[in-house]
Amino acid sequence: MRIRLPGRTDPPPDETHDVEPDQPTREVGVRPATHAPAPTNQRGERLRRASRSLAVASAELLLVVGGVIVLGYVLGKLWVVLLPVVLGLLITTVLWPPTRFLRKHGWPAALAAATVLIAFLATFGGIIALIAPPVVGQVEELGAGVSAGLQQLQAWLTGPPFNLGEEQIGDAVDDAINSIQGNAQNIASYAVTGAAAIGSGLINLVLALLLTFFFLKDGPRWVPWLAAQTGPPAAPHVAALSYKTWATLSEFIRQQAIVGFADAFFIGLGLWILGVPLVLPLAVLTFFGAFIPIIGAFVAGGFAVLIALVDQGLTTALIVLGIVLLVQQLEGNVLQPILQGRGLNLHAAVVILAVTAGASLAGIIGAFLAVPVTALIAVSYRYARDQLDGKSPEVLPDGTRAQIASDATGAHLTREPVTTPEGDGAQEGAAR
Repeated sequence: MRIRLPGRTDPPPDETHDVEPDQPTREVGVRPATHAPAPTNQRGERLRRASRSLAVASAELLLVVGGVIVLGYVLGKLWVVLLPVVLGLLITTVLWPPTRFLRKHGWPAALAAATVLIAFLATFGGIIALIAPPVVGQVEELGAGVSAGLQQLQAWLTGPPFNLGEEQIGDAVDDAINSIQGNAQNIASYAVTGAAAIGSGLINLVLALLLTFFFLKDGPRWVPWLAAQTGPPAAPHVAALSYKTWATLSEFIRQQAIVGFADAFFIGLGLWILGVPLVLPLAVLTFFGAFIPIIGAFVAGGFAVLIALVDQGLTTALIVLGIVLLVQQLEGNVLQPILQGRGLNLHAAVVILAVTAGASLAGIIGAFLAVPVTALIAVSYRYARDQLDGKSPEVLPDGTRAQIASDATGAHLTREPVTTPEGDGAQEGAAR
């Protein structure tokens, strides 16, 4: 047999190999194109176990999705009842600090709640009374400006480079009028629908204010009552999750109020310096627009730019647009990171998607409620995640755990110190 030198893979053409007669010939150094391992006896059993696990996981996923769909359907049917409750809770987060102050100084619960609620309504009504007269007067001026602008537009269209005749413009106006008259029935139906929506909104607002009074008066009894319905094992979790969701709602209102005040102040100051009309109404609109994060500020800024364009022309409108963008940059790069770092802890992309989904499902109210509802879902998810990780999220930041107790007056919550070995980690999880 010939000896192959190291490094040689293919013999010269004239070389031959001696092979055993019963062994297949194989070219040395060349691997087969594919390689399949020999099957084992466990392959079928393992495939059945994997298929069974996949089937169980798929069935569980379908059940969860079905449960979410049913829950959404039920909530949609009960939305008329839930909307005043949610609005009442949000108003309560604003009015609870002064109510708590009065109650600590000896005021009866009902008197403190009624006083704060009446003061809130008086303040809101005073703001409306303050901005209504200038709005009416300046709207008339804007109407005259719009008419003058339309006349300038007509003169521009009849001149070069368009050179449109007045007859053509008149025909276009007539076509527009005929279109409006042809759709008069639809416009009337839209008006009726809008009036019904306004009436429904007023009813929901009245119900929300009534619920706010009861929340302010009986609010501290809510968590003990709810915990008592679940029993001692679940009471600490119910209490802790209730406190966390309440803190999240309060933080949302506080955060957006600060952002809205900053936006309204700087944008209103810029409009006042430029002499744009309706400064106060636009500032108020900017303030309330901040409660619809990201999108609301752009809508309010768009109104300011539009009014500046109608009243003072393109140059002033561009300056107002620059002011709005500058204020938005200040909000997005300075205020929001500082506030969200200790507040909602939601990514901007999540906020945009939540607002878009809420607006598509329930209009302006949905856009307003989208972020706090998303934040509450995130709080519940983090609580469940920490519980699964064994971090004891029911431990409150002061190192105690709420527990249900009862006496002759009924159920109430007590605080017991945490003595479990995971105390530090539990407190860290509770702090989040």
